[in-house]
Amino acid sequence: LHQDVHSFPTRRSSDLLSSWLYNQDDKEHMAFVKGDVADKDNVPVRIHSECFTGDVLGSRRCDCGEQLDMALDLINQKGFGVLLYLRQEERGIGLYEKLKAYNLQDQGLDTVDANLELGHLADERSYDIAALILNSLKVKSVALITNNPQKIDGLTALGIRVTERIAIQPHTNTDNIDYLKTKAERMHHMLSVEDNH
Repeated sequence: LHQDVHSFPTRRSSDLLSSWLYNQDDKEHMAFVKGDVADKDNVPVRIHSECFTGDVLGSRRCDCGEQLDMALDLINQKGFGVLLYLRQEERGIGLYEKLKAYNLQDQGLDTVDANLELGHLADERSYDIAALILNSLKVKSVALITNNPQKIDGLTALGIRVTERIAIQPHTNTDNIDYLKTKAERMHHMLSVEDNH
């Protein structure tokens, strides 16, 4: 695990960026750190898996970009916290496979069945690197910004103390309603999905 530290201003504030190279997957993961988090309890933490289509292009098919923005705003409001940006595109299957999964979804499969049809698991993400980074930052316990119980269980199994869950409620639209329903119904994400369209 190799770390470099940089500081640069964002539209929210002047934040600290730590970039991490994880030698087990050769991917460049990032931690955006606001304030002093060392030896602190209940540190607001968002573990965000990369989503090129949502984070960069603003895709309406998912809630990823919106969750990223909401988490950064929340951390900025709290005055301290960590956003871990993990290079695990589309629940770990990669961008190309994600686009193939989109085609299957257009044919009627949901996000889970599309991944399974391509020979993947419903969710292939790992939180080992997240635990390593949080330990390196000396965070004592986290208030995890998530709707995903698998993240809570995954971190807890790796020895990270999760003292609180901070819910993050995305907005529904005609393009993401089925995606969000699949998250809630098949992946047990703790979110409310109402079809008002």
